[in-house]
Amino acid sequence: MIDLDATDRRILEELQVDAGVTNVELADRIGLSPSACLRRVQRLESSGVVAGRVLLIDPVAIGRPLDVFVEITLDSQAEARLDAFEAAVVSVPEVMSCHLLAGDFDYLLHLTVEDTVDFERIHRAHLSGLPHVARMRSSFALRTVFSTTRHDLSVRS
Repeated sequence: MIDLDATDRRILEELQVDAGVTNVELADRIGLSPSACLRRVQRLESSGVVAGRVLLIDPVAIGRPLDVFVEITLDSQAEARLDAFEAAVVSVPEVMSCHLLAGDFDYLLHLTVEDTVDFERIHRAHLSGLPHVARMRSSFALRTVFSTTRHDLSVRS
């Protein structure tokens, strides 16, 4: 973890809004020279603060308007079983994220799908074959109230 000053935070805020901004435009927005701005961005990238830059796709625009959350309980929490499940779940293309949890179930998957028929196909073809699954419970989102990829970088006291 590196210490972020106010300028670093402003750079990160701008990049979270538009990761494709040119260095010259970013420098202008922040009030730095392009070379100083580029050095700071490179330091943020090399230190791992900036983990990558991505293009966000609207799932509705590509015909996957339905969010499904799947709670997975494994038959054991033995390390080998967790590892086997995790190695297998990354190959399911419709899974947008997979989280190992502490609580009532072991994993929470987020999928985007076309409709319930598409989810049934994914369930039969992929999810039901994941190793060591003892129980699976699915919930369909009626609508997304709030979602963001942005992190609040304000200084907390």
